[in-house]
Amino acid sequence: MTRKLGYVQAFNEAVRQEMAANPDVFCAGEDIGAFGGVFQSYAGLQAEFGEDRVVDTPISEQAIIGLGVGAAVTGLRPIVDIMFMDFICVAFDQIVNQAAKLKYMFGGSATIPLTITTGGGGGLSAAAQHSQSLEALLCHIPGLIVVHPSNPYDMKGLMTSCIRENNPTIMIKHKRLLGMQGEVPEEPYAIPLGKANVLREGTDVTVVSWGKMVNDALDVANSLESEGISVEVIDPRTLQPLDTATIVESVRKTNRVVVVHEAVKFGGLGAEVAAQIQEKAFDYLDAPVARVGAPFSPVPFSPVLEQHYLPSPDDITAAIRGVVARPGV
Repeated sequence: MTRKLGYVQAFNEAVRQEMAANPDVFCAGEDIGAFGGVFQSYAGLQAEFGEDRVVDTPISEQAIIGLGVGAAVTGLRPIVDIMFMDFICVAFDQIVNQAAKLKYMFGGSATIPLTITTGGGGGLSAAAQHSQSLEALLCHIPGLIVVHPSNPYDMKGLMTSCIRENNPTIMIKHKRLLGMQGEVPEEPYAIPLGKANVLREGTDVTVVSWGKMVNDALDVANSLESEGISVEVIDPRTLQPLDTATIVESVRKTNRVVVVHEAVKFGGLGAEVAAQIQEKAFDYLDAPVARVGAPFSPVPFSPVLEQHYLPSPDDITAAIRGVVARPGV
């Protein structure tokens, strides 16, 4: 049975159901106990499961991730929360050199069932140190699985898979999707990690996007239908490992691609997606791969400047029209 559920509530339900099913699952983070977390992602869990399984921590990202790594390698399934994605940088040694490496340092004999959750993205006038999209940094680290849901249904299913996974996962919650509503089943379910979702089929151009930008891409695709432009929209859902096969299959059909992300365009994950398409589907391209991303600048605090900074539906529309206008071979 399905019902309307919010993005945050879908996350919370996944955690609650996995905690109820497995006593080895516990949560730790700043203000996640009685307060429920800065975005209420953990609301009510401490009251239900107690202080031993929903642990308020000091303000120390290094300690939070270190706690999670140690607990995971000794057999528990910790979920550790870093309030804002920007603060992951404070704990990069623990993430990059410990969580991501221990399995390899022990010759594959160790499992690290650690889930790191964090809030990413701009749009809330939270300024340069609380608004970044840093998924490309994380996707560059072998040993990490990086997940970025675009809707409540995917949030619950992907979070369930993260908790059950035996390798370190990072769940990115986009802050501008926190209030998004969608149909979500009541029962537990898991969405396979590393499998993209074709949200909308089309024949003229493929748009690959993730997080908040997926919903903007869908709106643009629906709008361009009236102009006779048929847009296929793919949400990778898992950014590392990336489901390149699904993207390439789409490109072979549409022959044109636009990659859209909120992160800075230069060095962003869109460049890697474009490179893989070029390597595996070059002969099918009728136009260069187009990319839409943010300018090479910190996220502004001013709401007016921030809205100008973030990629918009108009930017996506212009990129799609640009690649479609190029004559095919």
